[in-house]
Amino acid sequence: MAIVELKVPSPGESITEVVIARWVKNTGDVVEKDEVLAEIDSDKATLTLNAEEAGKIEVLAAEGDTVKVGQVVVKIDTSVKPEVKQAAPKVEKAEVKSDAKAEPKKDVVVEKSADTGNKTYASGTPSPAAGKIMAENNIKPVQLNGSGKDGRITKQDVLAALSNGLPTAASVVSNSWQGGRDKDRVKMTSLRKTVAKRLVAVKNETAMLTTFNEVDMSGIYAIRAKYKDKFKEVYGSNIGFMSFFTKAVTEALFHFPAVNAVIDGEEIVYNRYADIGIAVSAPKGLMVPVLRNAELMSLAQIEGGIKELAVKARDGKLTIQDMEGGTFTITNGGVFGSMMSTPIINPPQSAILGMHNVVERPMAVNGQVVIRPMMYVALSYDHRIIDGKESVGFLVKVKEMLENPTRMMFGGKNPEEVLLGL
Repeated sequence: MAIVELKVPSPGESITEVVIARWVKNTGDVVEKDEVLAEIDSDKATLTLNAEEAGKIEVLAAEGDTVKVGQVVVKIDTSVKPEVKQAAPKVEKAEVKSDAKAEPKKDVVVEKSADTGNKTYASGTPSPAAGKIMAENNIKPVQLNGSGKDGRITKQDVLAALSNGLPTAASVVSNSWQGGRDKDRVKMTSLRKTVAKRLVAVKNETAMLTTFNEVDMSGIYAIRAKYKDKFKEVYGSNIGFMSFFTKAVTEALFHFPAVNAVIDGEEIVYNRYADIGIAVSAPKGLMVPVLRNAELMSLAQIEGGIKELAVKARDGKLTIQDMEGGTFTITNGGVFGSMMSTPIINPPQSAILGMHNVVERPMAVNGQVVIRPMMYVALSYDHRIIDGKESVGFLVKVKEMLENPTRMMFGGKNPEEVLLGL
């Protein structure tokens, strides 16, 4: 009997412990080679543990256990091989002659399983008539026991419940809460604990301030409306706000290098490149993958890079390398409806830009009141390295380029200024 031991892989430098977040397979399961056995949470990312060989597994750690990097957590008995799945034989349909009498269709009787506890898809599903009455009275399926076939809720079930005093629309105060005094206690993941520690450290160890401004998005709206079809035809994706903001930020960072710098001991390190962290929402929380050398990218390349990182975050496939080494971060709370917020710096960076939702507001333009799509933007920065003049100047530069997008192609200047050599 050949036994293969699987050890906890190293998620990255300086990480010595991880947490078994979830077992996909259990002791006794027979698995294929490379099949996912477990999900592992580290301080920075979620990894998967895959089978190195096919065979029968024995799990040596429980979900939620903290284990050391290099510790054996699974044994695989390679003498037990997975069953080879046989293809189902094809059933040839018998030919029926036109002069033959068609036999009457027989009712097929399906015996119910002895385990009546197993629910079917119909359990708790109301019939159309029952659903109408339930909607009128704000009754939820969990409040009723269906007496119909396979547990389906019938009209009679609803009427009987109402006659027995089930609360109706007039007496229901909340449609979501079901009452009770229960509590759920859930252990924090390694990632969440690390995020919590880092956020507290930022507040305690930096002189963080936030400056605000507003951006008229009319120019970007006009470009998107004019070229969205052509852009999608050429590049296969839509033009998003984030690509414009990323491009504007990279240009502004060139003019205000302190915003792109970090403090290292008693030195200030000025980064001569722009690795932009893009905050994205993932199933396990907020992730900040990094777009490398964004200052050299076109809008289409930025859009494609952001889309790729967002998909990896959604699928839980971001690696440590995807999230290390950013010099500046952009976060967009507007996608969730935020009107204004104070973003927290992503250490060891010195600044972060917060985007918000776009709202049509009356604005004074050339002495006239006009309706414009406006967005509030916020720059949180470390005052130890960035002065107020630089922070405000940086945000104003971002605003200028977003309101006049052609500036992004001319180093933050108007085309006329470039033509005149000004």
